[in-house]
Amino acid sequence: MKYLVAPWREEYVRKLAHKTGCIFCEALNLKDDAQAFILFRGKFNFIILNKFPYNPGHLMIAPYLHLSRFEEASKESTDELNDLLKLSLKILKEVYHPHGFNTGMNFGQSAGAGVVDHYHLHVVPRWIGDANFMPLIGQTKVLIEDLSQSYNRLKPYFQDSNLNP
Repeated sequence: MKYLVAPWREEYVRKLAHKTGCIFCEALNLKDDAQAFILFRGKFNFIILNKFPYNPGHLMIAPYLHLSRFEEASKESTDELNDLLKLSLKILKEVYHPHGFNTGMNFGQSAGAGVVDHYHLHVVPRWIGDANFMPLIGQTKVLIEDLSQSYNRLKPYFQDSNLNP
């Protein structure tokens, strides 16, 4: 059996073990999109940068409604989530020029969900060779920019999108 080791995620895992509350609801309650790294607000969902990204531009799309079960979401909400995924892919391609993407949802702790009570969709830009020896040998994840830089690069594109309510 082979194992994927991600030591750069240690900070996230350790914080999560002691975390109470919902990171998505807390971000919304800040009422400051720049401080919360919220890139876009739709009618039913919002787009937020992941504070512990796998790669630059790693974002998440989540509903305003605190809901763990995707199948219980309204059609309007899930339709908008798909529209926001399309928008995110378009913008990330234009800004970062990735070679590909990982997108996905984890439902339940056994499936790898770090936040089990508020469903969300991850969108991760990928480049050939972006998983290299540094995280495995040096226990360091090298990112080309910090969250503020990612936010400032992406925010104007989301702000100018035709999906803005």
